[in-house]
Amino acid sequence: MNHSTLITTSTHLEGYKITKQLGLVKGITVRSRSIVGNVAGSFMTIFGGKSTIYTQLCENAREEALQLMIQHGNELGCNAIINMRYESNDIMSGVTEVLAYGTAVVVEKIPS
Repeated sequence: MNHSTLITTSTHLEGYKITKQLGLVKGITVRSRSIVGNVAGSFMTIFGGKSTIYTQLCENAREEALQLMIQHGNELGCNAIINMRYESNDIMSGVTEVLAYGTAVVVEKIPS
């Protein structure tokens, strides 16, 4: 992960001034569950409790989409991404897309 890219779900960054907007950046990944994952996940739904298999799948998909969004922003020359959001959609049974998106900006720290 590029730790120098600031990311927020807000429309501004406290202590920073936006000097340039570079536009929309996004990262998208499409994931499917394996047969083994589906069987193990099915057992979890029968017996109840936290589905760690599906939780891990979701976490991995979100992280991949986030990293792709950051990479897209870095290619545009941003040092921050504001108004960041996630979306997910089922493409077909067992196949999900995860999208991370936001506005790439250049910010400068406001002197204290």
